[in-house]
Amino acid sequence: MIGDLNEKDGKPASKRPDLKAISKMIETNAILYPEKRFGPIPGVDVGHQFFSRAEMVAVGFHSHWLNGIDYMGQSYNRREYSGYTFPLAVAIVLSGQYEDDLDNSEDVVYTGQGGNNLLGNKRQVQDQVMERGNLALKNCMEQCVPVRVIRGHRSANSYVGKVYTYDGLYKVVHYWAEKGVSGFTVFKYRLKRLEGQPTLTTNQVQYARGRVPNSISEIRGLVCEDISGGQEDIPIPATNLVDDPPFAPTGFTYLNSINVSKSVKLPSTVVGCKCKGACTDRRTCSCAMLNGSEFPYVHRDGGRLIEAKDVVFECGPKCGCGPDCVIRTSQRGLKYRLEVFRTPKKGWAVRSWDYIPSGAPICEYKGILMRTDELDNVSDNNYIFDIDCLQTMRGLDGRERRFRDVSMPTSTDDQKSESVPKYCIDAGSVGNVARFINHSCEPNLFVQCVLSSHHDAELARVMLFAADNIPPLQELTYDYGYALDSVIGPDGKIKEMLCFCGAADCRKRLL
Repeated sequence: MIGDLNEKDGKPASKRPDLKAISKMIETNAILYPEKRFGPIPGVDVGHQFFSRAEMVAVGFHSHWLNGIDYMGQSYNRREYSGYTFPLAVAIVLSGQYEDDLDNSEDVVYTGQGGNNLLGNKRQVQDQVMERGNLALKNCMEQCVPVRVIRGHRSANSYVGKVYTYDGLYKVVHYWAEKGVSGFTVFKYRLKRLEGQPTLTTNQVQYARGRVPNSISEIRGLVCEDISGGQEDIPIPATNLVDDPPFAPTGFTYLNSINVSKSVKLPSTVVGCKCKGACTDRRTCSCAMLNGSEFPYVHRDGGRLIEAKDVVFECGPKCGCGPDCVIRTSQRGLKYRLEVFRTPKKGWAVRSWDYIPSGAPICEYKGILMRTDELDNVSDNNYIFDIDCLQTMRGLDGRERRFRDVSMPTSTDDQKSESVPKYCIDAGSVGNVARFINHSCEPNLFVQCVLSSHHDAELARVMLFAADNIPPLQELTYDYGYALDSVIGPDGKIKEMLCFCGAADCRKRLL
């Protein structure tokens, strides 16, 4: 039975659905990595944020939703670990649970487990004993086994009142016993961060929590107060700490709408749902029926996409619901404070000052909507986005099919329209903040086609959504989806472009 205290405030956990969920996951062997392991966990990079301790349990990153030390016990004393003495710690959570903790980021003094009253006042009520997690940390020091360190921070964006950031691997360099603040014996462990890891994100988290500049003049490297010129509800500053002298983004005009080319005829607006005020019944809402008789979004955090689909149908101009309907989530403009910043190798890039939860809409890719056969000098324009919704649905040219239950009214003129996108968005000369978002081989955003005013997938809106929980100041990226050797230059030769995304599994080439 998972404990009976709420990690936020000590309240009974019987109504916590996340704890019930991980109990069921443990019962059904549904934990992603059920076997504990030393070192990093695949797919969880430094800076990754968990919005509850239960999320860490579900992944297998830290297997206790309440205890601070996760360790491998005597059951792991088998052939593959024959050279080790158990128990051995694999991860610790720093969340201010003990009154004797001391955290200086790169150098941590961690208080062992036990003797705490668990009532939230951090007081020690009895001596600690050298066993279980305490012994596991001691053994890590003696056997040079690194420990994953996660830091908890108060946050209104999490349903438990905290977020937990993975800050990398640390080595235990020293331990000792002493009388704590309350007069009881506690064990102390000094940990130092291993070198060669990505920069700590703790300071970034604190920056977003309360250290955002009080005025535009406080932003370091500011070269433009708002690249949108007031077109967005939230200003988008641009910073440049790379070039000397620094300069702002140039060569384009900001556009917070789709500019339709004369050669493109938009479909007629479709008849919408008959819902009033807001769409609440998936059985009677015609827009929900197009999404497999389900609502594609949940209300939490202003609307979050539940899962990626072939296409998402949203309520449109002729629907009876109002602007706050959850099935209009992607139509509300920017909701996060974005910044365009200069990078040493990738040109301009985009990051957020706010936490972004998984499934949240980031922005729409905007520019000139035109036919692909109209494009001139395409090899010199890196801001063209093919609307390949139909091609993705068919899994053509290596595209990943999503197989989600949607009702897709489609019609194609000829065989060419099925293999080559007929339309694209050109953000080379005019566009919005999306044109500055870079490629990554391990992105934190994904592309989602959305239909609202009409149902022609060849002219779908192109939206970017968060693929994961994204911490403040982490660069926003998506996979451009280019197949290698697929772009031909004006000289008839295959165009190549190196990739500088820095991901662990980087393909090294963008084109």
